[in-house]
Amino acid sequence: MTLPEAGELQAAAAGGEEIIAPLPRVTLQAFCETPAVAAAMQAVVADRRMDKAHARIQMGGPVAAVEAFRASPTPNIIVLETVSAPATLIANLEALSESCDSGTKVVVIGHVNDVQLYRDLIRRGVSEYLIAPLETLDVLRTLSELYVSPEARHLGRIIAVTGAKGGVGASTIAHNTAWAIARNLDASTVIVDLDIAFGTAGLNFNQDPPQGIAEAIFAPERLDSALLDRLLSRCSDNLALLAAPAMLDRTIDLSETALEQLLDLLRASVPCIVLDVPHQWSAWVKRTLLGADELVIVAEPELASLRNAKNFIDLARAARPNDAGARLVLNQVGMPKRPEIPTAEFAKTLGTEVLSAIPFDAQLFGTAANNGQMIAEVQAGSKASEAFTQIASALTGRGEARRGKRRLLEPLVSKLKRRKAS
Repeated sequence: MTLPEAGELQAAAAGGEEIIAPLPRVTLQAFCETPAVAAAMQAVVADRRMDKAHARIQMGGPVAAVEAFRASPTPNIIVLETVSAPATLIANLEALSESCDSGTKVVVIGHVNDVQLYRDLIRRGVSEYLIAPLETLDVLRTLSELYVSPEARHLGRIIAVTGAKGGVGASTIAHNTAWAIARNLDASTVIVDLDIAFGTAGLNFNQDPPQGIAEAIFAPERLDSALLDRLLSRCSDNLALLAAPAMLDRTIDLSETALEQLLDLLRASVPCIVLDVPHQWSAWVKRTLLGADELVIVAEPELASLRNAKNFIDLARAARPNDAGARLVLNQVGMPKRPEIPTAEFAKTLGTEVLSAIPFDAQLFGTAANNGQMIAEVQAGSKASEAFTQIASALTGRGEARRGKRRLLEPLVSKLKRRKAS
């Protein structure tokens, strides 16, 4: 599968929500003058997109920045809050420029909406001028765009899918959702099987590629877009697979940052990436789940799933305050003779909505698994197939946008009908 060009990536991403790229490994130093802006910058630094950056926040504003860098090298980014008059700010910036390294980017936070000041700052080499009070995502977007080229602004969306416990069908949900995104929403998609020793994506898509994710993870020094292109196995026109070897010849002891390079490459080249994350708990799993743009927890309507799903959702709320909460999918609902927690009660206990409740259908899911097919290929009109389309639409934001357009059109359509009748 050939990775899409920048134009294809932009077109495919246009229907979904904006993705703010994580910052690279940069240093940032902020000099604030008010407690409100200092608190806002603390929230920015705590966001998951700043994991690679090394940041420091202190008070003092532009004057403190000038003093700090008289005899010290400047960081990659300097953020300055100013409450002084424009002339004083310009004088401080001129003094700072005498000791500023050529690659340093400066972002100024002000308290007045002044177009002339903005033009003066940009003319003097300031990267951006923000007006307080600050929204966390606005600051993150500004910092991210300092390091993202204009042709790569529309980045791929990473969707991580994992099970609240083993055996709940998280892999099946991940694979069918990826297929629905590629087939029904016409977005180039890659499914990444992260269960390196026992992954089933190859079986479910009836693929047996000679290479896959092991080559990408265990030899990071060789990994680039050309190698990644060779490792991907085509499943359909819009869907590719990075399969797991499913072999036990080596143990899988990955470092916390083992997937960073792979995910950065995928994010820059594919509109949608679906991660099939195994049910285990290690540093790299935690980092992968919390670093995704969308986090999906798959559970069954029983007590162990309820407890574990609550732990996941609470962790996501605490660690990802600027993101949508973890999504909950209930699988195998309505299994005969099994006592179950009702869907409404399950959702109420967790304090979240159930994105989809997929009915138990042993015949349908068993047939699909044994044939190496997706649910929609076996029975396109089934409730499960419709559920995967719904999940795909919600995770990409496309279905919601289309429904919003229909709601806007409804009043116009009724008016036209009334005119025609009269």
